[in-house]
Amino acid sequence: MAALHRVAHRGYSAVAPENTLPALAAGVLAGATFIEFDVRTTADGVPVVIHDRTVDRTTDGAGHVAELTLDEISGLDAGSWFSPAYAGLRVPLLREVIDLLRPYAQPRVELLLEIKPPATREQVKVIIAQVAEAGLLDRTVVQSFDPAVVRLAGEAAPEVRLGLLRHGFDDGQVEVARALRLRYVNPDLRAVLADPATVAALAAEGVGVMPWTPNDISLWAPLVEAGVAGLINDRTGELTGWSLARGLG
Repeated sequence: MAALHRVAHRGYSAVAPENTLPALAAGVLAGATFIEFDVRTTADGVPVVIHDRTVDRTTDGAGHVAELTLDEISGLDAGSWFSPAYAGLRVPLLREVIDLLRPYAQPRVELLLEIKPPATREQVKVIIAQVAEAGLLDRTVVQSFDPAVVRLAGEAAPEVRLGLLRHGFDDGQVEVARALRLRYVNPDLRAVLADPATVAALAAEGVGVMPWTPNDISLWAPLVEAGVAGLINDRTGELTGWSLARGLG
């Protein structure tokens, strides 16, 4: 049976604050084969790693990431919301995340970098350039919910692998994958369970499917049986143990 990618969703976010350096490092140490994280750009053009449009949920601040400067974001506490043990953590720069993950990226761990829309051509170029400068383009998949952002990433680095995030499969999903030169289509887990035929059709084109976010262990076997290439979830350590015990390592 083919190996199953174990994708640490925003790092090992069950044990540390999502999209922070401790969560990303924990994902590596817990056996993830991909570390997934989200990138947005500050008002002054600096890529930072945070999921939401605003800083409200995961920091002690308020406001839209795109309207805050790096100095403003760097002063926020990104850990206390999760646990007092993580008080004082900062929203990491993309460069800091790359520096953290680079030693592990050859050959064991890959990066699943999600660019959150909206993102301009220049913002995408800056993000891709930072990955390229670290020599990690061949160890990175760039994904987005926005097909236009996926296209911009492909134009910035034709050699980088591309992924498209979806809630459900699109009509003509295989044709969409061809048009965007996708290596992965990553939908909500319910789409996979409802339509394994599309998973098979994509696999026949060399396109993997890695659904999000199956944290319920009872779903893992049905998803594997549906033909997925990997699982994007918050329970990295448990998924590692489960998959290795079944010869899916």
